[in-house]
Amino acid sequence: MVQQKVEEVEQLVNSLNAATKKSKNEGKRTFSCRKSTFPVALTNISVDSWKFLDHEYKRQDLPTYARGLFTTRRKDGTAEIVTRGYDKFFNVDEVNTTQWRNIETQTRGPYELSVKENGCIIFVSGLEDGTLLVCSKHSTGKRADADVSHAEAGERWVETHVRAVGKTAKDLARELRDMNATAVGELCDDTFEEHVLAYDESAAGIYLHGINFNVPYFATLPGLEVHKFADKWGFKKANFVQFEDLQSAKGFLDNCAETGTWDGRETEGFVIRCQKIEPGSGVYGDWFFKYKFEEPYLMYRQWRECTKSVIAGKVPRIKKHKKITEEYLQYARRQLVKDPKLAKLYNQNHGIISMRDGFLRERGLNGSEIIAMETETEGQDVEHSVVLVPVASLGCGKTTVAVALTKLFQWGHVQNDNIAQMKNKKKKFVIDITNALAVCPAVIADRNNHMKREREQIIQDIQEIVPNARFVAMQYVHEPKDQMLDGIREVTRRRVLDRGDNHQTIRAGSKSTDEIIGIMEGFLGRFQGVDTERAPDDNFDEVINLDVSASSRENLEKVVNALHSVYPSLVPQVPSAQELDQAIDSAMHDYQVEQDLSFSYGKQKQKQETNRDNNNQQKPAAGLPSPVAIAKKIEYFNISLPAKEVSNLLHSLFPPSTPPEKARLYHQLVNSRRVQATFHVTLIHRASKKDHPQLWDRYFKTYINKLHEKHNENPADTSETSPLGSARIRLERLIWDSRLMTFVARILPSEDSTANNSGADNNGDGSGSDDGFWPCANALPHVTVGTVSPNIKPKESNDLLAKWLQVGSGGETGIWEAELPGIKVVQGTVGVVMSRK
Repeated sequence: MVQQKVEEVEQLVNSLNAATKKSKNEGKRTFSCRKSTFPVALTNISVDSWKFLDHEYKRQDLPTYARGLFTTRRKDGTAEIVTRGYDKFFNVDEVNTTQWRNIETQTRGPYELSVKENGCIIFVSGLEDGTLLVCSKHSTGKRADADVSHAEAGERWVETHVRAVGKTAKDLARELRDMNATAVGELCDDTFEEHVLAYDESAAGIYLHGINFNVPYFATLPGLEVHKFADKWGFKKANFVQFEDLQSAKGFLDNCAETGTWDGRETEGFVIRCQKIEPGSGVYGDWFFKYKFEEPYLMYRQWRECTKSVIAGKVPRIKKHKKITEEYLQYARRQLVKDPKLAKLYNQNHGIISMRDGFLRERGLNGSEIIAMETETEGQDVEHSVVLVPVASLGCGKTTVAVALTKLFQWGHVQNDNIAQMKNKKKKFVIDITNALAVCPAVIADRNNHMKREREQIIQDIQEIVPNARFVAMQYVHEPKDQMLDGIREVTRRRVLDRGDNHQTIRAGSKSTDEIIGIMEGFLGRFQGVDTERAPDDNFDEVINLDVSASSRENLEKVVNALHSVYPSLVPQVPSAQELDQAIDSAMHDYQVEQDLSFSYGKQKQKQETNRDNNNQQKPAAGLPSPVAIAKKIEYFNISLPAKEVSNLLHSLFPPSTPPEKARLYHQLVNSRRVQATFHVTLIHRASKKDHPQLWDRYFKTYINKLHEKHNENPADTSETSPLGSARIRLERLIWDSRLMTFVARILPSEDSTANNSGADNNGDGSGSDDGFWPCANALPHVTVGTVSPNIKPKESNDLLAKWLQVGSGGETGIWEAELPGIKVVQGTVGVVMSRK
């Protein structure tokens, strides 16, 4: 049993309440949370539902990832979680964490594969007064816009299930309350609401597939325990199979995906339950991901949406399965004419399955058989008029892959950067593409196409000239940005700067590094990922997701294999590995830009900086930005520490024998992924610049001197990164309260102190601590471990330490401390951190 802690829940509710106010962080909009309050019928209790937008669950800084979360206040006024859904989980390859390579390295078995039932989710839990609370994903009770809400339908089924085993709803509420748990099930009842897959009368009911503990972090029972609970209380059971290793599980999933069935029954896919290691912590926690079958589920969904379009008098959008879908719509139109009442019922999600099943009976085939037949013929008739649309930012390698494709297949390749004229450039780009389609079966529309409006323009304009054109997106995945952009920056900047002037518009060899990086940041900030659920991206036949950090050779092979699968007549045979190697080698070494069109980005600001920096009376070295420009970007000076050493030390302070109340914040930080990935001692932040001007000047001069020394040794190196020196950090004790955790640190001089003095003296400017050669503006140098919420900033470690110095720890202070055994000294690197703005 896992019990909830009052202070943890209070902190969570406070964080959620703050998020409802649309708080801003450094001028930028952060996540927002929607709160809805529902009275519980026949009680004096109300519950609050908390909901984030779907795309925000991809962020790394949410206070919780529970999708379905209800809280209330007990009689004594304390907050409690009464209902808790699963942490939001994603499909394979949908986000970075669900890429197979990451699943392989970051998870452990056993792997439970639960059938993904096709209904609406229902939560069941117990309230303080013994009332059974039944909720849908984000609401409970009656709804004004429905005769019977999902929660009400779920409550009726719960009563049916428990009555069948001689129990009552009160009995169930009491047991769930004692367990501090929420029972999670799928309501599948076609008489209430049809989805895509059918459930006859005998199959209808609530399929129990999870029991979650009502705590802020995600903790759930294994499948066998869920089945025991379902048997005891009369619920239906979601079937699952278990594998000890990932490869066996993956082989099973791939085999089922070929037909979209398991055990002779069509299904939407599987939810895979396992444990995932938290980065930097070494701690495993419960984690889910899903493996959705595309077919026949997607075909059925298309039939449903196309039927609704016919009823509404609109032209149905048929993306795939064109021939069979047109046949189905002819059948559906006949049924709608025979019985006009069907249209109204269909729009109310009734009669969807009977319409589909009637057509399948008439054809004498089931969905899986249709898919199997189409696999042999789908795309066979597509031999020309295919436009490959890269979706990328600078430095992803799209042109290298494009050139390699032209060498393999003699396709057309139109580069937007080769078009010198600025007026009507978009039209000229499209005209060149359509001209190429007249002589080539496929053409690569080589432009970043990183915004939806660009993709909309190119698709619409090409369709006006070539109505039968087919579009394929080659997307270099950038989202979720908060998880991926740092790695993308590192890879793409290196590529762009290394290629120098071998580009029509981005002349990295001639322009300043700062200017080039500024252009690249603009593309990253504007990047909008492909969303095939909405226009214009729903026009893509296929989206080939590529890895920015992978080699162009890897991405080329992925593109070729995907096109062979989708359009076997266009790519009848996959080239050999040697042919792929030769195509990439030729693209990378033979391709040379002959035009300098960098003026197309406007007049470049290349005039020499003549301003002298107030902090350092020194002219900029050729190729380096001016000190004034550099100073504006500096966020703070710090001593960065080896993350693994600090992380290992932290976790050693909380062995299993640690009292729960003492380890509470530690476990909260670990389970909510709020332990920092990197650790450092801040020497001075730009926010302290006015209070400690001499100290800021000293570090700034040291940094500028190091830049010039590096540049003098290697004039070609114009990067703005340069360590100032090294220092030893002694970690002395760990301090924490209910909000944040931090190490008290002592800055020691490097063993080779003269080599690392670098202009910073022992006395600082009379402010802060005198800690050797690297003085600190903070009263106590420290290393922040983590905070429980993004709303709590690491700088608040100063406030905690000030209070600790004043009142100590233990008792009623609300402060804990742990002294580190022995002397813990780690080697750090003194450097500067630039703003990302």
